[in-house]
Amino acid sequence: MKNRIALVALVALVASSHAWSRDSIDSYSIADALNVGSDKLGDDVSLYFADQPHPAVIESKGTYATNKKTNAFAKSDLDACQHVFLSAVIGLQNRARMEGGNAVINIKSNYRNEPSASQTEFLCGSGAIMAGVALTGEVVKLKK
Repeated sequence: MKNRIALVALVALVASSHAWSRDSIDSYSIADALNVGSDKLGDDVSLYFADQPHPAVIESKGTYATNKKTNAFAKSDLDACQHVFLSAVIGLQNRARMEGGNAVINIKSNYRNEPSASQTEFLCGSGAIMAGVALTGEVVKLKK
C-alpha cells in the first residue's frame, strides 16, 4: 500500500511540474496594449515601431534594450503580456528622457535575442508564473 501511495504521489509530482513549466511565445496587438495603459505613457517621448514613418532624425542617442518580467500567476496571458509590454515601453521612454531624446524609433521585439520587427504586434513569452517582453529601440531626437 505504501508503495502504491508513493507511486501515485510521484506521478502527480511529475505531471504537475510539467504543467508549471509551460513556456509559450505569442504575438499581441501593440495598439491594444498601448490603449490599455495610455494613462501610464508619457506624451513627451514618441514611439515608432519597426519601420513606421517618423520626422527626420536630428541626433541618434544610441540603441537600447529592455527586458521586463511580470508575475503571471492567476492572470490571462493577454493581461500579463499587455502589462509587461507597457512596462518595457515605459522603460524605453525613461531611457529616452535620460539620454535627452524625444522619441524611440525602430522598436522591435527581441525575445530570447531573436529580433522581430512589426508595426502592429509584439512578442511575449508566458508561462504559469511569469511573462516577459524584451524590446530594443533607437533613442533619437526628432525634428519637430
